[in-house]
Amino acid sequence: MTTRPLALLAAGAAAPLFPPAQADVTGGGPFALLVTFLLTSLFYAVTLHLAATFLLGDVPSQRAAYVGPVPAAVSILLQQYGLSDPRLVLVVVVATLLADLFAISFVYRLKLRSAVPLVLLHFGFAAALGVALGNLLGVL
Repeated sequence: MTTRPLALLAAGAAAPLFPPAQADVTGGGPFALLVTFLLTSLFYAVTLHLAATFLLGDVPSQRAAYVGPVPAAVSILLQQYGLSDPRLVLVVVVATLLADLFAISFVYRLKLRSAVPLVLLHFGFAAALGVALGNLLGVL
């Protein structure tokens, strides 16, 4: 419970008895980081499976699930640099794409040269679906 300042009491103003409901509720603790990582991994896995099915044909969805955590981890770990300096956003995107390239090449057993079109298509699917979801949820 909050204390009422004496100046407000003397002026006859009504001070709130309780802080706002959203105060100190959203913290950046380990649970929030874990949930963010899992949701981002799921998002990357779904968009990669869509891209791989479109480009390669019928592929097992487990492969996309193995790749999803790699770009999710890189983007989450590097996002603080992109937020601190807007010029570094390009560096974060390139690092995420490179991590995605190496993970896709390894998991799908493709040469790096053959994996590049899949990475670019994955980036396109993730961007399109991300913008659509952002608009749907009112984030963008």
